[in-house]
Amino acid sequence: MKISARVLAGSLAAAALGAGVFGSVSASAAPAPAAKAADVRPSQTVRTTHLTIDAAAKGAQAALDAAEKAGQHVTVAVVDRNGNTVVTLRGDGAGPQSYESAERKAYTAVSWNAPTSELAKRLAQAPNLKDIPGTLFLAGAAPVTDGGAPIAAIGVAGAPSGDLDEQFARAGVAALGK
Repeated sequence: MKISARVLAGSLAAAALGAGVFGSVSASAAPAPAAKAADVRPSQTVRTTHLTIDAAAKGAQAALDAAEKAGQHVTVAVVDRNGNTVVTLRGDGAGPQSYESAERKAYTAVSWNAPTSELAKRLAQAPNLKDIPGTLFLAGAAPVTDGGAPIAAIGVAGAPSGDLDEQFARAGVAALGK
């Protein structure tokens, strides 16, 4: 081995040894003291109600069953109060556009606590509503409420009309009350 190769190999070994020693010294250093936990006052928090995963799955399956009984190939999405998708069921033969459409319809319904068929009518007075990200102002979703407050929504997409989609969404909501 040439001298330059030995020097390079020795330098690399020394660097590796130094990194190991430094790492072990750093790892054994005492941790920084944690900040003392403090509870916030009740006036500084908001509590919300959410569907359980079982309830969301039950509502989604009921909506999908209603669509299948009517011979329709749809996708069903259930979102929570914050608009986050909890469950999505894509029925056999549902179109590729139906997945996102069902989620966006459900998001729209929970955001305004109204069926999307009613919200679509509001576009005549406020056409800029359709520009709100994540929304879809087409019939096909219904909110799920607890004490009148929205806690979730079921959106359906893929049937030949939004009215059918919404009929299936309402069947899913109704199943939650049983």
